[in-house]
Amino acid sequence: MQFDLVDLRLFVAVADDRSITHGAARVHLALPSASARIKAMEEALGIALLKRGRRGVELTAAGENLLGHARVIVHNVETMRGDLQAFARGLRASVHLLANTSGLSEYLPKLLAAFLQEHPHVNIDVEERESSGIATAIASGAADLGLAAEYALPDSIERIAFSEDRLVLVVARQDELANRRQVDFRDVTGRDFVGLTSASALHAHIAGHAARLGARLRYRARLNNFESIGQMVAAGIGVAVMPEVAAKRCARSMRIGVVRLRDPWANRKLVICARSFKALPRPAQQLVEHLRRAAK
Repeated sequence: MQFDLVDLRLFVAVADDRSITHGAARVHLALPSASARIKAMEEALGIALLKRGRRGVELTAAGENLLGHARVIVHNVETMRGDLQAFARGLRASVHLLANTSGLSEYLPKLLAAFLQEHPHVNIDVEERESSGIATAIASGAADLGLAAEYALPDSIERIAFSEDRLVLVVARQDELANRRQVDFRDVTGRDFVGLTSASALHAHIAGHAARLGARLRYRARLNNFESIGQMVAAGIGVAVMPEVAAKRCARSMRIGVVRLRDPWANRKLVICARSFKALPRPAQQLVEHLRRAAK
């Protein structure tokens, strides 16, 4: 049984995209070559790793097990490479950071810009994920650090308090709800909504809570930033759920009202998280300290 790093990187990419075609493209392999590598892995193990269907692939139980090991191996190799690059002139260390939607849009841009100015030898690879996905990735060693809602983290993951991350309902100023202090999410699921694109972590989070109530939200528009969403809401196109800090910023220049959601899931605490802060490579530790100093 001999797998190389190309095999493992390919398998992780296929598992993430649920597609051999897309996974092959991500690791820059031709589709026939990628298919042959996956087949060779299955033959070496003597067991199927993927269930192939018309809409893509799903992991078998063996595939799920292999994925966990593959993520750790690939991440450890990248960490080793980043650590050794510090000894090579002109090369940079790299930190893999995962963040939920509000962390990525509301807090990280300015903070990371300041950090990168202070540390010209460090690169940061930032990826948006839902908080539960961040917890899984951190626990499996697929990323160095996360900025996630604390409720989604298991006790085994270390965390440092960063900020409140409350979600609120945003409505047009003329809406009957605009004068309410708070509302239950259940009471607005029948409304027209404006939201982020379906690829965003926050969209998946809100859709999940709507599904638990037996509802499927009806979106009139999906956009890629909170300012555009606020303008749509102000025009009366629909209501929206967004982080309170973004809603209040929009409310300063738009005719919208901000209403708190009573639901417990809307009151979130944003934390910096890692499997072990002490075990992080030096560049990641420096980033943690930078974010800790900026914590509110």
